[in-house]
Amino acid sequence: METARYVIAVIALVSMPPGILFWYFVHPFAHHWRKVGPAVTYTAVSVAMILLGVGIYQLREPLLRVDYGFNRWLAWLALAVYLLAVVVEIMCRRHLKLRVLVGLPELAAGGSPGVLLTEGIYGRVRHPRYLGITIALLAVALFTNYLATYLLFGICLVLMWGLMLIEEKELRERFGEQYKEYSRQVPRFIPRMTGRSPR
Repeated sequence: METARYVIAVIALVSMPPGILFWYFVHPFAHHWRKVGPAVTYTAVSVAMILLGVGIYQLREPLLRVDYGFNRWLAWLALAVYLLAVVVEIMCRRHLKLRVLVGLPELAAGGSPGVLLTEGIYGRVRHPRYLGITIALLAVALFTNYLATYLLFGICLVLMWGLMLIEEKELRERFGEQYKEYSRQVPRFIPRMTGRSPR
């Protein structure tokens, strides 16, 4: 169990900050990246994020120095929380194609407007994928029980909140009044439990 905790903590530390920061390099500069195309965009930004991940890996020992140890009750709670994250992700995948997941509409020449999703889980929360990632990160923090993974959870939550604001600005530009009305009806991050999806 100690090895599993350590390996999962290292994977989270190495992958999550670069994975989120990747979109900070893509979304605000989408107009520039459209000129060079998706292949160059993903190659250039991915190389930078891989180097960041390698740098974090080199610091894994000092980062994971504060270890609160394995806690059976936290582990069971982590499992339940992670299963919730899986459910949220499955609900998202029902409505998202691969090209949307990797951001191709934003990088397409001319900036393809695409379709505003308002069905299913998107009728209850505007950013269900970030919600799912947040829940999964909480599960990782609870299971690994390192100070670093709790801090990672907090830092990633702040980063994703900023990313939500950036994406919403793009969506307002792409969909105009339609997105503004959708925003008035559907919460950003905490799902509403009742009510019909907006039309």
